[in-house]
Amino acid sequence: MPVKAFIVMLGTIAASFVAPTIVQPAQEEPTMQSVTPKPIKSGHAAVNGVNYYYAIYGTGEPLLLLHGGLGQIEMFGPNLTKLAQSRQVIGVDLQGHGRSELGAREFSFVDVGDDVAGLLKKLGYDKVDVLGYSLGGGVAFQFAVQHPDMVRRLVLVSTPFAQDGFYPEILPQMAALGAAMAEQMKETPMYKSYVAIAPHPQDFPKLLDRVGACLRKSYDWSAEVKKLTMPVMLIYGDSDMIRPEHVVKFYQLLGGGLRDAGWQREQMPRNRLAVLPNVTHYEIGLAPQLADTALPFLNGEGRGKSWDEQLSGK
Repeated sequence: MPVKAFIVMLGTIAASFVAPTIVQPAQEEPTMQSVTPKPIKSGHAAVNGVNYYYAIYGTGEPLLLLHGGLGQIEMFGPNLTKLAQSRQVIGVDLQGHGRSELGAREFSFVDVGDDVAGLLKKLGYDKVDVLGYSLGGGVAFQFAVQHPDMVRRLVLVSTPFAQDGFYPEILPQMAALGAAMAEQMKETPMYKSYVAIAPHPQDFPKLLDRVGACLRKSYDWSAEVKKLTMPVMLIYGDSDMIRPEHVVKFYQLLGGGLRDAGWQREQMPRNRLAVLPNVTHYEIGLAPQLADTALPFLNGEGRGKSWDEQLSGK
């Protein structure tokens, strides 16, 4: 299995591991922790048999932040810093990732979505905004479907609603993820960042098995999209691993992209779609455009004036 993609990737759904055969280890990069703020509160909380790590940054309206596969809270880098300047960011290391224990249970989007709800309640949050990226986007989706009363606004970043949303060549590589790859990954940022903070570093092969088993399961959440009662924004890179046709279909399932909005915006859909230029799936979590794109939506900010409004002086 080619593994160079493990090195260039800084946190993405494990399905994305594609690239030519590795020739030499990547150059050492500064740890992401060095460019992220210090949490005002952090700790562990047991939910449904899993001991989750959480960290809270900044003040303001609460925003739950869910990272990509084989990453941890800090993988958002400067975006975490920017979001925490105006929001109270609740970062969670997903089951088996970062400082959260793997536990005995399989990794499931549905189960981890329920866990997130339980964790937030333990921390005293009744309703939050949510931003989830890749694997974390799948968790965010299920959390919002299963607990819609707890989600005010939802941002899904590089997240498909069905397994066939990925390009076809991604699927067999997704299926190959497992413990057998652990030895090959010892020079990658994913392994190094994991063993530096994991409560049980020896569990890394087990994590690969659990995430791989989850990703091998076929799924189609198109029916569940209708259960997303809150405003939703979809964000992708223009060179994402999610097929553009799938992106458009997702937006259409949310009621967007079905008709012209009208010159007075009388048929403007509630939900939003953003495609970031010159961005792939692999770096979108660190792309500066991400926070700049998501924050106006999360803050419920308005729009610029229309031509008619400018002419009429409204």
